[in-house]
Amino acid sequence: MANAYKVLGQSYPNATTNTDVYTVGTGKSAVVSTIAICNQTANQLTYNIAVRPSGATLTNSQYIAYGTPVNGNTTTFITIGTTLAATDVITVNASAQGLSFNVYGTEIS
Repeated sequence: MANAYKVLGQSYPNATTNTDVYTVGTGKSAVVSTIAICNQTANQLTYNIAVRPSGATLTNSQYIAYGTPVNGNTTTFITIGTTLAATDVITVNASAQGLSFNVYGTEIS
């Protein structure tokens, strides 16, 4: 069976709270193609995105975006094109309530 592109994870995190939006399943790997960050408020907000190896505690070296602004009522798309191993994690954080994160790609068994 072919691997299908799909929504891997979605989150609407609380303000300034590190939230795991996607964890690769056990025994799988994943190709993450795009992350969408939608600002549902009228104000500019900022976000952080980190990619953590399996079992790793969040550290500064894992961020792929940090304090990145997104204008009010807009969506930013990041074409990431990265491969993650089993149980790797994408963690997000928003400066205030109002950002949603959507991760798209495919899981490989």
